[in-house]
Amino acid sequence: MSRKIRRLSKEDYPEIFQLSQFAFQYSLSQEELTKKQEEAERHEIWGWFEEEQLSAKVHMIPLHVYINGNVMKMGGIASVASWPEYRRGGKIKKLLQEVLLSMKSTGHTISYLHPFSVPFYRKYGYEITFNQKKYQIPMEDLKKDWKANGYARRKQNNHKELQKIYSAYISNFNGALIRDEEWWNQRIIKKDTMITICYNEQNEAEGYLLYHVKDQILHVEEMAYANLNGLRLILQLISNHDSMAAKVEMTVPENDYLPMLIDEPRYEQKVVPYFMSRIVDVYSFLQEYSYNKAQEVKPVKIVVEDDFIPENNGAYYLTIVNGKVNVSTEKPDNLEFGWINCSIQYLTSMFLSYNRPTELAELQFIEADKNGLQSIEKLIDYKQAYFPDFF
Repeated sequence: MSRKIRRLSKEDYPEIFQLSQFAFQYSLSQEELTKKQEEAERHEIWGWFEEEQLSAKVHMIPLHVYINGNVMKMGGIASVASWPEYRRGGKIKKLLQEVLLSMKSTGHTISYLHPFSVPFYRKYGYEITFNQKKYQIPMEDLKKDWKANGYARRKQNNHKELQKIYSAYISNFNGALIRDEEWWNQRIIKKDTMITICYNEQNEAEGYLLYHVKDQILHVEEMAYANLNGLRLILQLISNHDSMAAKVEMTVPENDYLPMLIDEPRYEQKVVPYFMSRIVDVYSFLQEYSYNKAQEVKPVKIVVEDDFIPENNGAYYLTIVNGKVNVSTEKPDNLEFGWINCSIQYLTSMFLSYNRPTELAELQFIEADKNGLQSIEKLIDYKQAYFPDFF
């Protein structure tokens, strides 16, 4: 490790948050600063020092995510900042490299971040893998009998009840975060958040709505549901606010089917690229990944190029042994392999189901022969990538 780079501690908080407030142009009250410091206790914060002064920093948040139903360790990159007089000297690049190598050594197989610039982070192996779909719906379009069976009740913050519904909901998607009580309290439930749980006629929780109303707009902070009746209960609840709000704003997964349920679906809908990610440890990720159980899958060799973490460079051989995928860096004897050549960015994009292999090949983002492409198409599940959180 460069002697200019070191892990930071609570003693460095004054410098850390002074830089954050300057770089991201906000000002914290003492109460807000205390909350930020409490959140930072779960972070690993790395800093670059010049003349004993903090000149740049990167926060890494150790988290876990669901990928194809499997739990994987994810390192979230956040609060990347430097003082203007120290910018464009390669400090952030070296800090990110140090942080990613540390992640790799501690078993984090993948990393996420919210980019200030997509091209900037592509240089470090990250690629867009999550979109958001944003709706602005006239309340009038939601006013109908949703034929929901059950009822809704306002609640105090009960993360266990919310977590149960959230877990059922995100099982339909790829890449969502596994939340703990601290995350719910610090990152999800805000001061003015209304919490409403929707129950069926058997008093079983089937959905929740987190929201607030301001200036005649109902802002859906988050909604989740276990089934269609849960969604109908949520929509009935929203429509009951017709005397308070003229419009509803919400963010949903890209393949959301609400327009199919609304009589007039021509409201404002906008898809926005959101979070980026990159595989940190290719071998471990490919071993942990839950593959489709496809018959007649031929062995495939994936050649990966990773300029930022050269340890990931090389060939990975996927073979089917007793119905399971075996991953090796040594070529097994007496087997004919299809092949795929790709960068770390597009390897990540494929395995998070953001882009299909055939789609990437048609755009010449990856190279592959027919057998390699057919095999990887069968082995990778298609499950909508969705990340409803932020850091």
